Amino acid sequence: MLYHSTRGKDLQIPSMEVIKQGTAPDGGLYIPYKIPELSVVELKEMKGMTYHERVVRILSLFLTDYPEEDLIDCVHAAYNTNKFTNPEFAPVVKLDENLFVLELWHGPTCAFKDMALQLLPHMLITALERTDEESGVVVLVATSGDTGKAALEGFKDVPGTHVVVFYPNQGVSAIQKIQMITQEGSNVDVIAVEGNFDSAQSGVKAIFADESLKRSIERKGYRLSSANSINWGRLIPQVVYYISAWLDLLKTGEAEEDQLIDVVVPTGNFGNILAAYYAKKMGVPIHRLICASNSNNVLTDFINTGLYNRNRKFYKTISPSMDILISSNMERLLFDLADRDFEKVRVWMEELSLNGYYAIDDYGLNKLRSEFWAGYADDVQTLQAIRSTYDAYGYLLDPHTAVGMHVYDQYRRQTGDDHKTILVSTASPFKFAGDVLRALLGSVAVTDTDDIGLLDKLSRVANMPIPPPLANLKDKRVRHKTVCQQSQMKKILADIFQLNGV
Repeated sequence: MLYHSTRGKDLQIPSMEVIKQGTAPDGGLYIPYKIPELSVVELKEMKGMTYHERVVRILSLFLTDYPEEDLIDCVHAAYNTNKFTNPEFAPVVKLDENLFVLELWHGPTCAFKDMALQLLPHMLITALERTDEESGVVVLVATSGDTGKAALEGFKDVPGTHVVVFYPNQGVSAIQKIQMITQEGSNVDVIAVEGNFDSAQSGVKAIFADESLKRSIERKGYRLSSANSINWGRLIPQVVYYISAWLDLLKTGEAEEDQLIDVVVPTGNFGNILAAYYAKKMGVPIHRLICASNSNNVLTDFINTGLYNRNRKFYKTISPSMDILISSNMERLLFDLADRDFEKVRVWMEELSLNGYYAIDDYGLNKLRSEFWAGYADDVQTLQAIRSTYDAYGYLLDPHTAVGMHVYDQYRRQTGDDHKTILVSTASPFKFAGDVLRALLGSVAVTDTDDIGLLDKLSRVANMPIPPPLANLKDKRVRHKTVCQQSQMKKILADIFQLNGV
């Protein structure tokens, strides 16, 4: 299978090169020439497979230049019980007859990003070896909280790689920050950026666009790549868990083969719900893709009106991984909405860069709304969703998944749709223990207790063990203290690699 950019049709790039590069040289995102489809017979065959077997099966359709034995090795290295606390890796939990939770936070950083970022390093190193690449790889990451730690954990001490993570200094939760600044590894750097996630993301994009800086890094024996979901290697493992979740419903008799389901995804950068969209294109019978946003509801407005406008107030919320106004993965969906018209996508992206907004035509909007429904929750509604879900089911949600729960309830009320639904749970509630306790017991519950102490308190209140990766944080020392402005990010990178004249 070959890939091209969302902004031009001249490229014909194999998957190993796509994963090595991360982004296309014209600034666009790589997509395959065609999304492969799975027949009913093929899906039936996959129903009885293990999670490992399902991952290998799906990867083999997209990464056709990887030998199957390499894919098997990569998958088993990524998903094992040394790293994941649940042997099902992406279990589906039933809350009631219509609602099921897809838990994606049983990995080493307790967030859904592990599902892709435990696999991506192995795919990247395999690509480097199979293509006789002599250069190492500098993996640049802009994070709103979870991607950074997952990338650091996935790439730490991996030969031939160096990971540089930029995160918004005041824009991640306390636990997320502790996870990153205590990260061990001889090949990792973590830098706080003053501003919000969009500041960090724009700075990373500027680094990728700086040809002089890239050449200087190449002279040091490295090439730039990305671990954000703009890298196709991040997106494919996410497609897998949607297919796998539906197969699990079939396997347990909770759904029939031709039974349509809804999927609710809390998302900020649009990658996670885009993966569900691709799963639908591959054959999963998804009726509606429900996009859940927090108060930074740029996606909600876009899906409802066709106008994407980042020129708005930015809110710092209790669901910080979704505090995003520029959703990079939307570009891949735009390519479909424009019937694969490269020029339209390029113009829209130029308008976003220059003016901060773009508007799709009525044809594209009708296509968009035929697939997606969108809503949002503010912080008060998010806390209410945590409490009401715990009262109804005895089930704890983190603030991001609670946004999804609120929007799910909103969707049901407004549409009357009663399809069985998968709600994507993106993080352990312990990563946001303070806000979860505040939802359950009120603000007094978090008074005069430090962030580590809140983990213990939530464990006692919910009668649940603290996930091991978080329980160990109290013993970690701070290793990364650098703080910079967005305008200094290039210089920081140059200093890390001792680049002259940059």
